Amino acid sequence: MPAALVTGSSRGIGAATAERFARDGYDVTVNYHSSPDAAETTATAVREAGAEAVVVEGDASDPDDASHLVERTVEAFGSLDHLVNNAGIDQHVFTEDLSPSDFDHVMDVNVNSAFCCTKAALSHLRASDGGNAPTPSVTNVSSILAYTGAPIEVHYAASKGGLLSLTKSHAADFAPDVRVNAVAPGHVETDMTADRSPEEKAAELEGIPVDRYGRPSDIADAVAYLRDAGFVTGETLNVNGGELMR
Repeated sequence: MPAALVTGSSRGIGAATAERFARDGYDVTVNYHSSPDAAETTATAVREAGAEAVVVEGDASDPDDASHLVERTVEAFGSLDHLVNNAGIDQHVFTEDLSPSDFDHVMDVNVNSAFCCTKAALSHLRASDGGNAPTPSVTNVSSILAYTGAPIEVHYAASKGGLLSLTKSHAADFAPDVRVNAVAPGHVETDMTADRSPEEKAAELEGIPVDRYGRPSDIADAVAYLRDAGFVTGETLNVNGGELMR
């Protein structure tokens, strides 16, 4: 089987993406930083879908850990055919209360992880034939906030905007050997949105034409599309239930 590495895949979008790749015939490296039990749950779902899974702890924003994630994938499966840079964190803080260290930490996890993992994976991706897809690929998980900004998530929004620029730059750098795209989810039911109050959720749903939050599987479907879309590179697929058009 071909193989994929999905960073931050113990829960939420990452877990759904790992499971989707398994259903599509890919062995998967499940990466976690602080949730080993959740990562094992994801790995079990991958195996139940008929694929092999290896669970690897690591900080995807650390160059050494990123290299270990890639090498462990190749060691376990013999190749690395697709990379999904999903690792990320969020934090709700007004700018006047935001410390430089917190700003740097969010940028590090959300942007540097994609850079480090992509750099570590590049030679293996270039050696791949794409597995079940036309060509090997990288998909970066950004956010609708890359376009809209956010008053109490300035560092998160800035990091997700940085991912869109990184996507285009890497797509240009790596063509035609490796395609690089991004998905930009809107509001999705994950751990990051679990602490919303009923009032906050009601206000958010008013702005979503399809009248529901996204599901992690909705984003996983978009990642799978980009993986298989051989004539698409340097693009961002917006998956937000119509929220951005408002």
